[in-house]
Amino acid sequence: MRIRKATVKDVNQISELLLALANQFIFPTLTDQGQENLSRSMSPESIRHLLDTGYDYNVGCLNNEIIGVVATRADTHLYHLFVRQQNQAKGYSRLLWQYAKARCIAGENTGTFTVNSSLNAESVYQSWGFVPDSGIREANGVKDIPMTLKLN
Repeated sequence: MRIRKATVKDVNQISELLLALANQFIFPTLTDQGQENLSRSMSPESIRHLLDTGYDYNVGCLNNEIIGVVATRADTHLYHLFVRQQNQAKGYSRLLWQYAKARCIAGENTGTFTVNSSLNAESVYQSWGFVPDSGIREANGVKDIPMTLKLN
């Protein structure tokens, strides 16, 4: 897998990937309002806005096709991490996370990361050292688990 910085030209593909995976894995845990809010936040317009406002989006590609996305905010918060279903369980999520983490550490990060994990991704983040800050929370119909990673 080749990882590169996302561009505005990638916005539609990123949105399609996020929405397809959210529909399958995250939407079943949300209310109708939550599904609508999350869908809106993953639209091409929203992704473009996030790119324009400093979110660091990177894409993982196989054969010039985007199979994964990782995004961070302010070098401290893991905002998006998604890998196409047929490419899951092959280590691509870990590679994307390691790439993003290294970029953050080279930037402003002082050793602490946060993520708002979907309910089904908690164990993945725990395997990377993230610890839940609390139990499941819900806001605007979206359920997540706030987690923190503190590097040594």
